Amino acid sequence: MPTERFQFTGEGGHQLAAALDTPDGPVQAYALFAHCFTCGKDVLAAKRIATALAAKGIAVLRFDFTGLGSSEGEFANSTFTSNVADLVRAADHLRETRGTPAILIGHSLGGAAILAAAEKIPDAKAVVTIAAPADPAHVTHLFGDRIEDIRKHGKVEVQLAGRPFHIKREFLDDIAEHGLMAHVAKLHKALLIMQSPTDDTVGIDNATKIFVAAKHPKSFVSLSGADHLLSGKRDAAYVADVIAAWAERYIEPAAAQPAAASEAPRNVVVRETRNSKFQQTVTTGPHQMLADEPVAAGGQDSGPGPYDFVLAGLGACTSMTMRMYADRKSLPLDRVTVTLKHSKVHAEDCAECETREGMLDQIDRVISIEGALDADQRKRLMEIADKCPVHRTLTSEVRIVTKAAD
Repeated sequence: MPTERFQFTGEGGHQLAAALDTPDGPVQAYALFAHCFTCGKDVLAAKRIATALAAKGIAVLRFDFTGLGSSEGEFANSTFTSNVADLVRAADHLRETRGTPAILIGHSLGGAAILAAAEKIPDAKAVVTIAAPADPAHVTHLFGDRIEDIRKHGKVEVQLAGRPFHIKREFLDDIAEHGLMAHVAKLHKALLIMQSPTDDTVGIDNATKIFVAAKHPKSFVSLSGADHLLSGKRDAAYVADVIAAWAERYIEPAAAQPAAASEAPRNVVVRETRNSKFQQTVTTGPHQMLADEPVAAGGQDSGPGPYDFVLAGLGACTSMTMRMYADRKSLPLDRVTVTLKHSKVHAEDCAECETREGMLDQIDRVISIEGALDADQRKRLMEIADKCPVHRTLTSEVRIVTKAAD
């Protein structure tokens, strides 16, 4: 599945590293994934679940919390509250650039953060927790022998999963203030709780507390035999299968909405995927495509090239304009097929061109018209082809204003 990597601004003003795993085909829904404590967006469980969901049509945004992975900032300065705020920022970014985050997924402490953030992401319809603690303070058992030192000295280095992290007194104070069950009780979204009964990091009793506190619709799925980090590839695949099937009942597919007559033109957003040298995602509204270069030009040919998109725009506009005219005049037009080719030609070979030296861009357009039309009707349709808006744009003066993003 294509993975697009980018950054967005977190609550503290830091640039947070993110990855969006997208389907090869149409996007059925968008999901936001929160990783486990001190993990990262590229931890195996997050990557495997996101990839598997993308294969089922669900695009997944995962990102590194402040100070983790490739994100800016100091981990020691982050708190549970700041993680929740960054999740809301991530949902805002997804909504503004792609589509509504319909599904919220959180693993371990990320699950607790998702539950706390859900009420601040009102357009989300479904929430999934995987091995989530019922109380954020549960995480302190990972460094329980250092809590007194943290409170005494204000900041202490601890070892978590074999890596050093600095934990501050503010972190302890922050998680102690969060009554997560109050958030669960007023969730007002469909909730799926997934937990292994043999999880020795977050016990099954946590899932019980969350389930009891939640109102319907709520579901529980046992991840029998799985460990806390879902290190087994089959476990992550199973989680993705269940989420995709369960979420169908509660979310509306991400579909194109009819445009209002007064609606402003939609932006086209093009971003590097970084999966190959030239591959890009091209997004406009709910539609997403890949752009690339041919193998001979150093690309992977995973999508149309830039000039292919130009030709496609002209061809589509030509056919649509002819169709509109034929319908308005009640002409028996059955089908229009437009075949286009772009090339460079010597200016001296073009008698009607103003440019007399060097090379010119030339687009050859061949139009096939099917239907019981007489010669005059066919001639008029061919004249109408030159009146399509994209044709006029390409043959008139075009002003392109370029500026750096804020």
